[in-house]
Amino acid sequence: MKKILVIGSTGLLGKPTTQQLILIGNEVNLLARNPAKTRESFPGNRIIESDIFNEDGLREAFVGHDILYINLSVAAGTKKSDLQPEREGIQNILLAAKKTGVKRIAYLSSLIKNYQGMNGFDWWALKIKNDAVNAVKNSGIAYSIFYPSTFMETFINLVRGNNLYLVSGSKAPMWMISAEDYGRQVNRALEIADGNQEFVIQGLEPFTWDEAARHIVQHAKRKLSIKKAPMGLVKLLGIFSSKINYAANILTALNHYPEKFESEETWAKLGKPTVTLKDFAARL
Repeated sequence: MKKILVIGSTGLLGKPTTQQLILIGNEVNLLARNPAKTRESFPGNRIIESDIFNEDGLREAFVGHDILYINLSVAAGTKKSDLQPEREGIQNILLAAKKTGVKRIAYLSSLIKNYQGMNGFDWWALKIKNDAVNAVKNSGIAYSIFYPSTFMETFINLVRGNNLYLVSGSKAPMWMISAEDYGRQVNRALEIADGNQEFVIQGLEPFTWDEAARHIVQHAKRKLSIKKAPMGLVKLLGIFSSKINYAANILTALNHYPEKFESEETWAKLGKPTVTLKDFAARL
């Protein structure tokens, strides 16, 4: 049994992954800035109050843990100059991990970070994600890094009432993955971990953003309609709103990154995903 500390246990991706880590019998503790909120989701687990921007607090929290599972992101609406979880936060985590004898860093990254520099695309948020991966690799601590395609759960945030809101311009297919399948694969990776690991995480079928939306509408149990906004309008509005600017950049990367299927080794070692987009749509 491994002793795992999860950093980022709530939310669409953190919660199902943490649930899977708990299911196989690990001792799973949770780092939280808001213990009360985290306790609502995980009433039976030890919750350690700390902040990733406080290295002293992290050192106290990390003592006795074998593995850190890290689920962080650049928050929409933030600026490059703000404290960033995947920049200053990662730096503090790695420093504290080295000082407390943590044996492995398990880190959720992304595939679309690779779009940085393609087609002239340059965005500070993707640079942060690339730098974070390099920092983990150069830390001297054994690592398991996961590079997922788009998560199916993303669509939950696009549904408002009976409408599913999209930005036009979808060009590249994505092998969308469910958080449930991802959580199972993370579990398996940590079970067999020996040395450094890197896994591309992809689902069963490729869809463009538009194709996936139509699939969701077709198979959802409730009636949904697709509403679209032109990308040009979103980029224009992004001049006046950092949150909309974030959305414009992330959607540009998602819609244009030339994703190809790269998960043969992942499926062989960690198991094949089971949730189709049709299955996911039926749960909405």
